[in-house]
Amino acid sequence: MKAPTVLANPLRPAILAAARSSRVKRAVTGAPVTRKLVDRFIAGESREAVLSSVREILDSGRSVSIDFLGEDTRDAAGAQATVDEYLALVADLGALPEAAEGKSGVRRLEVSMKLSALGQALAGDGRRVATDNARTICAAAEAAGVWVTVDAEDHATTDSTLAIVRELRRDYPWLGAVVQSYLRRTEDDCRALAGPGSRVRLCKGAYREPESVAFQDRAAVDASYQRCLRILMDGSGYPMVASHDPAVIDAVAPLVGRTGRAADAYEHQ
Repeated sequence: MKAPTVLANPLRPAILAAARSSRVKRAVTGAPVTRKLVDRFIAGESREAVLSSVREILDSGRSVSIDFLGEDTRDAAGAQATVDEYLALVADLGALPEAAEGKSGVRRLEVSMKLSALGQALAGDGRRVATDNARTICAAAEAAGVWVTVDAEDHATTDSTLAIVRELRRDYPWLGAVVQSYLRRTEDDCRALAGPGSRVRLCKGAYREPESVAFQDRAAVDASYQRCLRILMDGSGYPMVASHDPAVIDAVAPLVGRTGRAADAYEHQ
């Protein structure tokens, strides 16, 4: 497989734009070439279609994480609609037999959520709105045997997002966080997040960022990923290695051997 560029998924900006605009959605999904690419990253356009993909993946022995596409919600009604969709999805996942298995250990079912889709950018107290909405989803997920991970977005939201994760972890210590190796700050964030039981998904990054906050060279992003991976593997948390890069995948086994990590103390994504 070709090594990813700085934009680990070059199609992601188009997919996210399609989630916000019906016109862009028609353009991205209508052309045969882009439709084929979109199908690699979108499990379905309805919960029914997604659940069919989920069943296929689970039957292969793998675990599942689902993200409801959409971000930059601009009104409370849109944020609530996103919450409602997640609650319905969590209920559907909770009805699967794998949900009951996950209540006593590593969970094979997970949803990922973007705080901007839950109201983080709303005027006034958007942070509180997003926190409350995320808490509602976490409560439902815990009861259903489903994990939740808070996704990373552009660098301007990082401080707010990690603060919300820290607040929610007081009640839901299993809540996952996502960090992006192309941001210059991420090594420090990994050190802060590498505590006992802390679930951390490490990815390369998918937003266009200025040089002042992000590495622009692919080699620098890759080197940062390796440094961050070592920090997480040396810590006492639960690293989630989110990369298709063969160099990253090959680096995991030696780190696991050196640190003595058990097979259920980390995962590839």
